[in-house]
Amino acid sequence: MPAEPRPVLLVSVRPETPAAAAEAESVRQAAGVPADRFAHLRLDLDTLDTVDLDAVGAVVIGGSPFNVSTPEASKSPVQRRVEADLVRLAEHGLATDLPVLFTCYGIGVLTRVLGGTVGPEYGEAVGPVSITLTDEGRADPLTGTLAEPFTALAGHKEATSELPAGATLLASSATCPVQVYRATGSRVYATQFHPEVTTDSFIARATLYRDYGYFPSHELDDIARVVREASVPEPLRLLRRFAALADG
Repeated sequence: MPAEPRPVLLVSVRPETPAAAAEAESVRQAAGVPADRFAHLRLDLDTLDTVDLDAVGAVVIGGSPFNVSTPEASKSPVQRRVEADLVRLAEHGLATDLPVLFTCYGIGVLTRVLGGTVGPEYGEAVGPVSITLTDEGRADPLTGTLAEPFTALAGHKEATSELPAGATLLASSATCPVQVYRATGSRVYATQFHPEVTTDSFIARATLYRDYGYFPSHELDDIARVVREASVPEPLRLLRRFAALADG
């Protein structure tokens, strides 16, 4: 008999409980994973040691208001602990071929693990961005089935400014050259945009983070209007395809 599918694990790094809970439901729905095959770890509350990674089929790392490029002395103890666990998770995925998808904030952690550079040069305003695949992206098992160009939803203060030598660039945007990459020779991926959000859930998240410096808070209604007009099926397809990697 075929083996039972292993669960998909979301690792949240948002200290805000409403945001972490909403992100978990967005990831589960976008990935098409039933509740009994979905696990959720909040790294702000628990450590990576509480999870048996050998029992997990794939891991998604969510976004965060943290910034990797914040000077170490200015990072909170929680952020430093979270980043240390994410480094361990990246190294585990690279060593074992576990499918791992780092998103938004997480791409910065993976970029540093692989020897790349993270900085503020390619931050993007909150809202829709147009994504184009590279030749390698069109051939990749995760991104190769996506229609292009496609629209994704993003909003970040930092990004990968220098692609790691150990990475294969899969997708770019005009305002952020590194939107998706894969750690070469592995199933460890990273996206700068949020692959799990619908327009409604993105607006709800923007509302929650309206005073976090991503945009002037008085612009929320204008941002919501633009986001509602966007169509974002391809990032959701990407996340569903990634979850399928858990089944081999």
